[in-house]
Amino acid sequence: MRNAAAAIVGLSLLLSRNVKAQTYDAGRALSIGIVLFPGFQPLDVIGPLDIIQILSGSHNMTLSMIWKETGPVWARAPPRKTPPPANPSLPPAVYPVQAPHIVATHTFDNTPPLDILLVPGGMGNRVLHENNDTVIEDFVAARYGELQYLLSVCTGAASLAKSGLLNGRHATTNKAAWAWATQFGDGVEWVPTARWTEDGNIWTSSGVSAGIDMTYAFFRMLLGEAAVDPIINAMEYTPHTDRHWDPYSVVHHVPGADTSRPLGDCVGPAGYEYECPRKNITGAPARILASAIKELPPVAK
Repeated sequence: MRNAAAAIVGLSLLLSRNVKAQTYDAGRALSIGIVLFPGFQPLDVIGPLDIIQILSGSHNMTLSMIWKETGPVWARAPPRKTPPPANPSLPPAVYPVQAPHIVATHTFDNTPPLDILLVPGGMGNRVLHENNDTVIEDFVAARYGELQYLLSVCTGAASLAKSGLLNGRHATTNKAAWAWATQFGDGVEWVPTARWTEDGNIWTSSGVSAGIDMTYAFFRMLLGEAAVDPIINAMEYTPHTDRHWDPYSVVHHVPGADTSRPLGDCVGPAGYEYECPRKNITGAPARILASAIKELPPVAK
């Protein structure tokens, strides 16, 4: 079964590299799916979902929230078998007392055909890995051939890599969890400085809030700026629009990070012209701050 799935993945990858970007067909519903699992990172899901929710008011879309069983899925991860070593890039309280639930509307077995599938990250995917649970990777690999686009946020890229779909492709992931996520896959071109990557019909973003930036850029590509810019402005979110630069690669000491670039990123309302200040909010040149950050302890491997 796994060999057959691998063969399908390989053929799908070859075909997807030669397929032009799909365009939105207003004559039918755009079927979108988002994977859930216990311990998903809330903003990985809710950030892109907020954009999708508002877009669905003016565009024909359906949404499937997917897990093993329908019903509430808790964002609090189950306990780890082996507690991880301390990571200086993450706060010490990594096991929250409270966390939101999101309702899964479909299971992996009854999800309808999809055009777009998004896989989030979160501490729970480490628990799945520790338990050799490949349900997400199996689902993604099985459904990839029907998808127009496959997206991941944060360490959701690890699931894509484990499925084999990132082999030979450019991808990125959460910079604070870089060492863990990038151990997976065969010949993946992990891009340390990317806020998000686009390789064929697979898009991957850096950590958490970067999923909003990627989702904005994705739907801007798919539906056009006239449809998406007013929405991102209504959210009062200023998107990072340079997909090639993620300053958190420097903050979290990712190997290959470009420490010569200023850390500050000039952002503003979508679709508007604006001037970028020469210095960041502290008044100190960004390159000086970059040098100071180099003195922080490295990310735990």
